[in-house]
Amino acid sequence: MIKPLPIFLREIDDAAWIVHSSATDYPDGWVIEPHSHNKDQLIHAIEGVMVVYTDQCQWTVPPNRGIWMPSGRVHSIRCAGPLKMRSVFIQAGRTSSLPAATTILSISPLLSELIKASVGMKLTPHENSRESRIMSLILDEISLLPAVPLQLPQPADARLRQISAALVAKPDDNSTLHDWSRELGIDERTIQRLFQKETGLTFGQWRQQFRLLLALEMIARGDKVIDIAAQLGYESPSAFTVMFKKQFGKTPSNFFKDQGGK
Repeated sequence: MIKPLPIFLREIDDAAWIVHSSATDYPDGWVIEPHSHNKDQLIHAIEGVMVVYTDQCQWTVPPNRGIWMPSGRVHSIRCAGPLKMRSVFIQAGRTSSLPAATTILSISPLLSELIKASVGMKLTPHENSRESRIMSLILDEISLLPAVPLQLPQPADARLRQISAALVAKPDDNSTLHDWSRELGIDERTIQRLFQKETGLTFGQWRQQFRLLLALEMIARGDKVIDIAAQLGYESPSAFTVMFKKQFGKTPSNFFKDQGGK
């Protein structure tokens, strides 16, 4: 079995330490089993893509994003491509300015560099030390990060789960609402209403979000755009590229450029 490559991990029990950081490298396909922490956690991969799961939702997290995981929230992580994970742990409930729910955050270049600098840092008890100032600045930066929509809410209704499972199994499935209405024996408007009620998305929006998040994983693994477009049911690579750029602000071929870390 391939083992993850630990770079640095510091668990601090002393209540005086508000913030501490960790770093671990994982191989492609590695799965971190469901677990939780007694601290709030910002998980940031400086290289690679994480797919993070809870019981009600999944998030796809590229290198220019991070995921905020409140203390006590059970979650698991799957690595899409080799992953360089950097995490910041914060005493739970330390400040009301931090997110209260699991959220994808846009990581600023400054925060990314601060997190990298904090890994392996020898902490001291001096409040005005360089180390404590860096940790305080990390807290300030986290509180200012904008949230971004990279989540895929999971429906609870058994009929919708049948649809979502079919799409996961065959991402290029272009079945319409009418097709699923006939398959499940329920009205098209009922399917649409249930999707919006349970996920906040229409059927079409849910499928599009699923495909784009899956595309991030495929790009991270080095798949070609022409192959990704075909496997995800797009009419052409250009149609896929237009949709991808509309969602993420970059073309698929440029998305991971200049996002390396250390």
